[in-house]
Amino acid sequence: MDLNAEAETHTCVVCKKSFKHKCSLMGHVRIHTKEKPHVCEICNKSFKSKSTLKCHMLIHTGEKPYLCDVCSKSFRKKCHLKDHMLTHTGKVKSHICTMCNKSFYRNSHLKDHMLIHTGERPHICELCNTAFALKSNLKSHKRFHAGEKPYVCVICSKTFVQKGDLRKHVHIHTGEKPFVCKVCNRSFERKCNLQTHVLIHTGEKPHVCEVCNKACRSKYVLKKHLLMHTGERPYVCEICNRTFVCCSTLRNHRFIHTRGKSVV
Repeated sequence: MDLNAEAETHTCVVCKKSFKHKCSLMGHVRIHTKEKPHVCEICNKSFKSKSTLKCHMLIHTGEKPYLCDVCSKSFRKKCHLKDHMLTHTGKVKSHICTMCNKSFYRNSHLKDHMLIHTGERPHICELCNTAFALKSNLKSHKRFHAGEKPYVCVICSKTFVQKGDLRKHVHIHTGEKPFVCKVCNRSFERKCNLQTHVLIHTGEKPHVCEVCNKACRSKYVLKKHLLMHTGERPYVCEICNRTFVCCSTLRNHRFIHTRGKSVV
């Protein structure tokens, strides 16, 4: 008797895919029904599975349960820890771009990178038709439409669309600037800001665009520059749906709508 054949008795009536466990089938069926029964009590975002909701909750709690046993750096997702561990193992970046020779640990990272060269933007927002090269950028963009701000300051409860904005905001409360420039004694809240500042003194621009070879002092500036090549405009005005390359440009644009009104 074939025990494996007998075990796979739970079959999806829509696509005929088989599962060993009924609970796995039930989770799969939600792909077809679009049902999202698991709801976050903090921001009301809904999810298909309990495990996805559990992972989402870490955004609100700030927990990073996956710890690197080499350098003690912590991560919210297990997959991020696995990627990080490659830096310690000495594994070779064997996936190489044929256009610019940049190398990657994973083939999936190379595929994402290739979109810079091809200009392809396969991920499209169904609300405003803005197209994105990366799925993660589309996900972040959708928060503007939904008004979703999952990142919450534990001190004042102010909410943010992006994690980076929350990190910057927290320093308002602490006022701490522990990172000091040895050249001019200017102090900074974050080490990365100091590192970028030091390049003003050295004249170094280490972040180079792989498309046009323009050099930038910071990764952030390079990231903004790359949007010129991809055509992405990820920041959306929730009032008129106009899109922008930079968050700061969107903020300035909003004054058009609020002019003459009291801003809450």
